[in-house]
Amino acid sequence: MAPFFVLFALVTVAPVGYAAWLSLFHDQQSGLGFGGTERVFSGVGNYTKAFTDPLFLASFRHIALYCLLYIPVMVGGALVLALLLDSALARAKRFFQIALYLPHAVPGLISAVIWLYLYTPGLSPVLAALDRAGLSWNFFGRDEALLSVINISAWQWTGYNMIIFFAGLQAIPRETVEAATMDGAGALRTAFQVKVPGIRPTVVLTVLFTCVGAVQLFDAPQLLQLRATGMGESWSPTMYVFSAAFKSHDYGLAAASALLLAVVAGAASYVVTKLGNRWRSA
Repeated sequence: MAPFFVLFALVTVAPVGYAAWLSLFHDQQSGLGFGGTERVFSGVGNYTKAFTDPLFLASFRHIALYCLLYIPVMVGGALVLALLLDSALARAKRFFQIALYLPHAVPGLISAVIWLYLYTPGLSPVLAALDRAGLSWNFFGRDEALLSVINISAWQWTGYNMIIFFAGLQAIPRETVEAATMDGAGALRTAFQVKVPGIRPTVVLTVLFTCVGAVQLFDAPQLLQLRATGMGESWSPTMYVFSAAFKSHDYGLAAASALLLAVVAGAASYVVTKLGNRWRSA
């Protein structure tokens, strides 16, 4: 176990400790701004600044709305696809598993670039098809930008979670499914009253990982904010941290914001786990 703990200390514990130390200071210029900068101890000043910054608080509201819309769409879609592949009528299961998983094999940044092209008027074949049908849609609109981000994430992660659900469904004893069929349960009733309850732990774990991943959302909104109306540089918490560190060069604020983000992610994980345990025992 020693190699693991050594690497864990170097790549996790040490950076977190350094971020905690860095969050207690801020850089201050001497004189009238013509002198050099000096690092000044500020205590919890950076945490207070982050907590009272409307942009930082708004970023969490954006993520909360994102989760409210994204999780049902992605998890529900992945579950339905897994149930369809697990049904007795499904054909070419291996082909569809690979085909549905392929979007996840594309790196997140590349996925965002691809969809940015498909969202851009004058370049997008999707918008051209909508125009020919007499329809219009602005993927970069103030209200539509959130749906554009959700679409990118769902495209990338639905197939991945479908594979996880399908593996869980394969672990359900076939005798249980056959008994439900012999008792007169139809395909839909067997799917939602026998199969889905049988993979409750898998569903809970997927929702947990999805919530943690949502808090860390960065690639798609970072690219879309270049074109989207009303989507600023601090749309998500990670974008706020990035902007504070590498655009404002306020490393103390960035470190404090990152630690607060970690606390929020841990609290969300705890809440999802508690609710998931209640659902599993229901």
